[in-house]
Amino acid sequence: MSENEVIKILQEYFESLFPKVCSNCNRTFATLGKYIQITELIGLPISYDAELKNWNTNQPIGSIAMVLCPCGTTLALSTQSMQLPQRLELLNWLRIETQRRRESASELLGHIRDEVRRRVLRGMVPEET
Repeated sequence: MSENEVIKILQEYFESLFPKVCSNCNRTFATLGKYIQITELIGLPISYDAELKNWNTNQPIGSIAMVLCPCGTTLALSTQSMQLPQRLELLNWLRIETQRRRESASELLGHIRDEVRRRVLRGMVPEET
């Protein structure tokens, strides 16, 4: 699996999670693009399986990326509801690539997150004013 394929899979998956609503202020994020535009990043994404060095699991916990809503509430996108075979394939890719690139899982996931964000924003049509 290539990095480009991973980015495409994750972008499509995260786009499928919208609309999303902030539990505190009830702001609705209609699309992943609006979510990216309006929220502020918090740190690097976390792969719980990688953190636990649990690379050969049949039940991966998944990964999470957090942001701040303008109201100050932490929001998160997770791979927890992704189909199990897809999560296992992505976890295996993450294991191989972190070893090959000699970087942490969070650093690699941060790079992937940033690329998904760039591609989503690049594909957005500017609103008329």
